[in-house]
Amino acid sequence: MASRPFSDEESPSSFTVASDRVSLRTEARIQFVDVTDLVVERVRRSGIAHGLVCVQTRHTTAAIVVNENEPRLLEDVRRLLERLAPGDLHYAHDDLALRHDPAPDESPNGDAHCRALLLPTSAALAVIGGKVELGTWQRIFLVELDGPRQRTVAVLVLGTMLDASRRRSR
Repeated sequence: MASRPFSDEESPSSFTVASDRVSLRTEARIQFVDVTDLVVERVRRSGIAHGLVCVQTRHTTAAIVVNENEPRLLEDVRRLLERLAPGDLHYAHDDLALRHDPAPDESPNGDAHCRALLLPTSAALAVIGGKVELGTWQRIFLVELDGPRQRTVAVLVLGTMLDASRRRSR
């Protein structure tokens, strides 16, 4: 543990909030889409020096996770999700004839909803010095659980900016 809990960084001012919604198309039933560069770019464009970035899926059959972008690991996670909520089981949600007013394009996706319950819909990450605080191997993923589909990811960056006079002198 550090002897002092906080660093002596310049005192920031000017609280700011920036947001964006990004649409993307997934290509597989279960897919890990690395959105790290997209999030890093939104933080950079926000001009926020210290704060938080929240990344959120706007869907009930998708998730946001932070993990390593290693293909064998992602395959292990995909298999784990399939073992925990197999696609070939009977899900009551899939019986569209018994459901009240299903969407016209609704497909059987009870497995995807059950898998989504196991994963978070958002991730909040620290922004320090204008950069997203990610560990060496950490990446941010949209996890598609019911694809292929069009998806929307919301990115909200909030925090403080160094005031203009301090930014010019740096």
